[in-house]
Amino acid sequence: MSLLNNGINKKSVILTDNKKKLTIDGHTENYSVYKIKLDELYYNDQNDRIATWISKYKLENNIDKIDIVDREKYNKIIHNFIKESNPEALKKTQANIKFVGQLECGVVLDDGRIIDGNRRFTCLRNIEKETMETQYFECIILERNVESDAKAIKILELQLQYVDERVAYSPIDRLVGIYNDIVDKELLTIKEYAKGIGCTEKDIEKEVSIAELIVEFLDFIHAPKQFYLLREMELYSPIEELYKILKKRIDYEKKEEIKDIVFTNFIMQPFGDMTRYVRKIGKVVSNNRFSNDYIEEQLEEAEKVLDIIEKQSVITIKTINEKIRNQDDIKEELNRSTEKWVAKVDSETNKNQPAKQVERAYETLESIDTYIFKKLTKEQKEDINERIQMLEEIVEEIKNKLV
Repeated sequence: MSLLNNGINKKSVILTDNKKKLTIDGHTENYSVYKIKLDELYYNDQNDRIATWISKYKLENNIDKIDIVDREKYNKIIHNFIKESNPEALKKTQANIKFVGQLECGVVLDDGRIIDGNRRFTCLRNIEKETMETQYFECIILERNVESDAKAIKILELQLQYVDERVAYSPIDRLVGIYNDIVDKELLTIKEYAKGIGCTEKDIEKEVSIAELIVEFLDFIHAPKQFYLLREMELYSPIEELYKILKKRIDYEKKEEIKDIVFTNFIMQPFGDMTRYVRKIGKVVSNNRFSNDYIEEQLEEAEKVLDIIEKQSVITIKTINEKIRNQDDIKEELNRSTEKWVAKVDSETNKNQPAKQVERAYETLESIDTYIFKKLTKEQKEDINERIQMLEEIVEEIKNKLV
């Protein structure tokens, strides 16, 4: 159904006196704002904010796409995703809309798909159900098609969602959106995506790299594209730490081994704060003396974990908690190994500390411009001589202790 034709004729779409500026394809125009009955609209299942929730629902129901034929059933499904993704933000927005009305208009396509304003739409649905009074969603209507105008619509959605929205994206959902749009669907280039949300290409390149690490991890645990697992396992910050480790100058083969051991620790979670734990791993693998032995030790446990993973018919958060993470002996060995090699690295660092301090002292003394001595007063020279004598005493004491 066309909102601008059928909807207006049915009086379920009402033109208001309001206008809103919108930039699409580089052209800025004043668009008319309409009031639309809620049952004429439907959620955007391609909304990045709920990307992980969509992936979980598809897996649990063994489907590739949520059927939109029964629009009300479809809306109920997405409604719950919006609600669960950030209940506190939804509660605040709903209270505000109930008190002062909808202040920010949304953007919808002519067939009723909401491009911007899914959260506000959810609030209005709740208010309508609570008060039993008809609610209207205020929005701009674009005569665009999500299939033929996919790129322009996505760029518009990014501009509105990332720049104008006050509620921040979940980091994992944002990464999934970036992966889907740039890598998987190849809908946008890094340059187009960066321009769309007003940030640098370097920032998006980093996000793409982290998103690709997420995909690699899910493949490693035999759960391809089950992005919701990252959200439920709270692995955004640990994944970011892994990215930092791999950014260092490490050869390809070693990087692959590091990924395997970190992925193993991700799924086993041998330590409460996994972000700090990955930093510990980074400290060891960055040490040329100990890294190879540590990696070899950890890979032995990784093989055991992979054997357990392969025995699972499907990987869900339940199987991870009940069938994989219940292997206390492996978890203890992973943690013991890491702590042991961290201690070795720290010990070596402490042992090397005196030599580094002596080297710094030497460099400081060597950098003194002795030509300036000619310009010093007698008192200043005497002061320097006293300090040199103190240094000589300290040096003699250190030399005696080295014997």
